[in-house]
Amino acid sequence: MNNYKLLTPGPLTTTATVKQEMLKDRCTWDDDYKSVTQTIRKQLLELAQVTETDYATVLMQGSGSFVVESVLTTAVGEEDKVLIITNGAYGERIVEMAKVLKLQHAVYSVPYNEPPSPLEVKALLENDATITHVAIVHCETTTGILNPIHEIGSVVKGLDKTFIVDAMSSFGGVPMDLKALGIDYLISSANKCIQGVPGFGFVIAKMKELEKCKEQARSVALDLYNQWEVMKLDGKWRFTSPTHVVAAFAKALEELVEEGGIRARYERYANNNRILRTQLQALGFDAYISEGLQSPIITTFLFPYEGFSFDHFYNAMKKAGFVIYPGKLTDVDTFRIGNIGDIHEDDMKTLCKVIENYMVVIKK
Repeated sequence: MNNYKLLTPGPLTTTATVKQEMLKDRCTWDDDYKSVTQTIRKQLLELAQVTETDYATVLMQGSGSFVVESVLTTAVGEEDKVLIITNGAYGERIVEMAKVLKLQHAVYSVPYNEPPSPLEVKALLENDATITHVAIVHCETTTGILNPIHEIGSVVKGLDKTFIVDAMSSFGGVPMDLKALGIDYLISSANKCIQGVPGFGFVIAKMKELEKCKEQARSVALDLYNQWEVMKLDGKWRFTSPTHVVAAFAKALEELVEEGGIRARYERYANNNRILRTQLQALGFDAYISEGLQSPIITTFLFPYEGFSFDHFYNAMKKAGFVIYPGKLTDVDTFRIGNIGDIHEDDMKTLCKVIENYMVVIKK
């Protein structure tokens, strides 16, 4: 296969050194491997700016959606009710999970290009005392919008509810202090801003909340509490873990530190995003999300003119070495370009030049 630059929100372009870590085979029972797991768990707490006294990291096999479902099935009991805030496909997926798991739930939905209102969340919680949990997606990669979890978290904690944040596409690339944000369960994945490869996700959970969940899960494999109970002893996963992916993730964490940590990575991503938005706007591509709501992760662009062929555009970009994303919107025609992973300023400038040349040729 060609070595394309993946301009997606994950899987994404990884460094050669991260890939290289997957060339060795490792045993799940080996003490050295279990030590790697324990080191990863501690490093993730440090990135979240919390301590082992109050929080725990639980690694869980599977894609990001597996890990979201593990939290829902474990943390939301039969007598509980979760308010799910949605403004994109991934929030809607949480709603779908709640229905399948038969969780008591309510939905607060806003248009894809708008942020949810903290005041509306407060009103919903005050008007329904049965709501015990609130779930939201931080960076909704359907569009690239960054939702106001600080303001919403203040409302949620002010009313003493449990706060679940899907930070799949933001953790590791956007600075956040879990304690200050009032987050009880933060969910993310190996193949996003930390720049590992797909195969597992993780939950950073407030220990007091996690301790309430014993024998509450509706699943065996996705029981977050039981996973934590086993893993905290010596780093052993309950079931077969993705050993190669774990090793790659450990290397990716090292490289995050070498880059200067989350703040430095955020600045690189934000710079990539500024270049992309500015130069594509000059070429006639308007962003779907306003600049003030835009995340530094992925940008959704409207088709530049009637009759624009995304398939033709996609194949031209791929031929030039870049793989982009189709849109996920239902009401307007869009496509998406991510700028996380091992992507740098020169890559963004090269992409924009390729698009400029494409537009010149296509309009002839």
